[in-house]
Amino acid sequence: MSSIRKRTWITPAGEKRTAWLVDYRDPAGRRRSKQFARKKDADAWAVNALAEVQRGVHTPDSMSITVANAAAKWLDRVRDSNREPTTIAAYEQHVRLHIVPRCGATKLSQLTAPKVRELLDGWLKDLSRPMATRVFRSFKAILTEAQARGLLAQNVALAVKIPTAPRKRSKVMIPSKDELRAILAAAAASEDLMARAMVELIIYTGLRASEVRGLAWRFVDLKNGKVSVESRADARGIHDAPKSVAGVRIVPIPVGVVATLRQWKLACPHHADDLVFPSPKGRVLSHGVMAKNYLKPILVAAGVTKPGEDEDEAVAKYTAHVFRHAAASLWIDQGLNPKRVQTLVGHSSIQVTFDTYGHLFEERDHGASDRDAIGRALFGPQP
Repeated sequence: MSSIRKRTWITPAGEKRTAWLVDYRDPAGRRRSKQFARKKDADAWAVNALAEVQRGVHTPDSMSITVANAAAKWLDRVRDSNREPTTIAAYEQHVRLHIVPRCGATKLSQLTAPKVRELLDGWLKDLSRPMATRVFRSFKAILTEAQARGLLAQNVALAVKIPTAPRKRSKVMIPSKDELRAILAAAAASEDLMARAMVELIIYTGLRASEVRGLAWRFVDLKNGKVSVESRADARGIHDAPKSVAGVRIVPIPVGVVATLRQWKLACPHHADDLVFPSPKGRVLSHGVMAKNYLKPILVAAGVTKPGEDEDEAVAKYTAHVFRHAAASLWIDQGLNPKRVQTLVGHSSIQVTFDTYGHLFEERDHGASDRDAIGRALFGPQP
């Protein structure tokens, strides 16, 4: 039960003040109170609080922490869970730039679904939709962590959904076949055997950049022409398992790439980790060095990337990840079925493959057939 009473007092300055006080008992039976300037606000809050108490999901303000404190606890757990450095940095950015400035001082107990809806609307207005979505996911994870710690009775953010956006099919940007031929020709003419081997391996296998950077010679079967993907290197250069169980896979490599790798293996300096593409000190190449010192010179020589030190649009267009898409598109072009493509690229589910390359399967499987469909229906098979 709860009661609402009017409270009147005189301030030190001699001013008369009035407020409405809600007295109630929390789920543990302790007496609590909350003050409001207007009676209708007190009435509305009391009704909601009583319902929360009866459901056992009420957290008194005096026992609640702020969103900023809850975010700090969540980030501590994320750091302790051995997540990727880039992932941790992204979460820290979400908290520092978008969550704390907007609601960091708010107590968790003061959050309601309508307030969370306002927060989400603000992020959608001020940020790109993908970024707003990521920030909101981090916000929900903060509340989930607080709930697990007993700092919050219910995660009100779970009731708020991101509104559906107009359906847009985002197509991955893939180099043309002519550009790929030019890149492979430039690689073949390069005096840098390591760069040549790297470019050919990426284009023909669709390996992730992290998988290429962490690849050891013991996983390269030159006799049978295949690469076993069993590890990767994270942003810190630390070896780890692939991104998912499906990331562990065997990818065939063509005879030409086998020949290049044989040459490079003879010239490759031997180091303790036995990496296929080691740094000069025998360590894992950083992603930046891989792109700037090995991939970019080949792209410049092929005429598909502009020379220079600045990262211009052309440089950003052709990254190692783009060549991964190129490999997938060529497998699809040659008739490989979706399940096989999923296996080769190491997607965690067939849905991810369809979301990424579904339009390529449709273009391959229909095309001319769709063009002539009405004619066949009206006049039968056409010559």
